[in-house]
Amino acid sequence: MADIKINLLPWRDEHREEKKKEFLNVIVGVLLLSGIIVGGFDRFYNAAIDSQTARNGFLQQEITVLEGRIQEIKLLQQTRNELLSRMEVIQALQGNRPIIVRLFDEMARQLAPRVFFTDLKLVGKALSIQGIAESNNRISSQLRNLSESGWFDKPNVTAINADPNYGPQASQFSLSVEQAAPKKEETN
Repeated sequence: MADIKINLLPWRDEHREEKKKEFLNVIVGVLLLSGIIVGGFDRFYNAAIDSQTARNGFLQQEITVLEGRIQEIKLLQQTRNELLSRMEVIQALQGNRPIIVRLFDEMARQLAPRVFFTDLKLVGKALSIQGIAESNNRISSQLRNLSESGWFDKPNVTAINADPNYGPQASQFSLSVEQAAPKKEETN
């Protein structure tokens, strides 16, 4: 048999070149496919991020609007509370107006003869009275009149000083009483 020599080098080289080309085509295809997939994911997530950013911006705008409304509501509530407190003061003054008139009327009714008031001060329910009396007996009579009244409570003399300018036995006095709530029969 004769040795047959077949030279396979050119065929192998061609085959190797074809395989290289196939390999390069596959790599390029994989790279393109992976690039498309990565680009698709990137676009998808960027679109989702943009959408969420837009939602967050909308929510932030609405929060700002609501915070403005909350401030307006707080201002309105503060104004309402101020008006209510003013109304309460006005109602208290209107409610006390007849009482103060009745208090002064009762003062005039309970004034003892030959006793003169020179100064009256009402602080809360405490009434401070300064005056001049013909004698100390007149001051005692004034205290009795005030204690018998339903409008006054706890009469107390705080000072008595002789004052001969108004008579031989005349005295200047200071006394204090507290305003009392009269019984229903006495207010009519």
